[in-house]
Amino acid sequence: MKRVLILEPYYGGSHKLFLQGLQQTVKADFILLTLPPRKWKMRMQFSALWFVEQIKLMVEQDRFFDTVLCSTFVDVAVLRSLLISIRGWNPAARINTYFHENQFAYPGQIADPTIRQFTSINFTTALTSDCCAFNSKFNLKTFIRGIESSLKKATDIKLQSCVDDIRQKSVVLYPGMNYSTIDQVQVKTTKDNKRPPVLVWNHRWEHDKGPDSFFDALYFLQQKGVAFRLIVLGESFVNRPQCFEDAHTRLEKEIIHFGYAESREQYAELLHQGDLIISTAKHEFFGISVLEGIRAGCFPLLPDDLSYPELYDKKYLYPPGKLVQRLAALLKDPIRLEKETAHALTERFDWHECETLYKNFLFDNLSE
Repeated sequence: MKRVLILEPYYGGSHKLFLQGLQQTVKADFILLTLPPRKWKMRMQFSALWFVEQIKLMVEQDRFFDTVLCSTFVDVAVLRSLLISIRGWNPAARINTYFHENQFAYPGQIADPTIRQFTSINFTTALTSDCCAFNSKFNLKTFIRGIESSLKKATDIKLQSCVDDIRQKSVVLYPGMNYSTIDQVQVKTTKDNKRPPVLVWNHRWEHDKGPDSFFDALYFLQQKGVAFRLIVLGESFVNRPQCFEDAHTRLEKEIIHFGYAESREQYAELLHQGDLIISTAKHEFFGISVLEGIRAGCFPLLPDDLSYPELYDKKYLYPPGKLVQRLAALLKDPIRLEKETAHALTERFDWHECETLYKNFLFDNLSE
């Protein structure tokens, strides 16, 4: 059986969910080295050094791997240069990187003069990886565009071959989804036409998910007397945007649930209570939470931007500045998705549908 070393310096959220699904789907001997999901800048700068130290602590015969799978918070250039000197390390080990995000396209809350060092780490990581997988076409496109834009500033250094090399070894691999918990929820077959429609917002409680825009739209509808109920889910952090505190007070009468779900089961049950799932993201390289809501039957209302246009039909997208109008229209005549429609929109991302693609990504060109 092939041995795969997973290096994840940000083991939480979508990164953790992705790796759990991968291990449950692809048959291999997986060994995980992880760090908690915090201080991403520190992770990008130093996690490669830490991982090398952990590998050195392994028994020599356990240091042989066929493939190493890194996330984008690993500096693969540094990692690769240090691994080669470790006794027992397989010099032919394939080192692949899965790009959940790229720093060229991430919308910082404030101007960050240090961002170039992190975009540079992404760049050299791609160059020194054997294969790069991106979780959407949008992610790959913005990454290549970011590199090209950055290289234009180096007017006396021509590096087009580097860009071509990254293009040639890059693939788009949508992250696999496990819908089992959502599918197991017992759904009520009778519909209460008298209850107000239920809106769901289930994203990270951070500025890049656009919570201000979402709550501002709800305040406007509230003032106009439009009836709705509200479920707010998603992971929150110590320094969360103030708008969540304000919304908890101003929308108190509409709230069904407001906060992180205590379990996957509770999360799935709350999703099934929703009629509409909404995104106001300023940044989205894929959108796992939206797919989970759709699987539960929520009608999606998403920006006509970022990764969404490559994944969904126009009828589910709203143009810039048109959220309130589209939301108001949908609330007048809310339509939950039929089970067949929900499955048609989500099934191609199921882990079992992606299994062969991920086997090829991990083991291509490896001899049996």
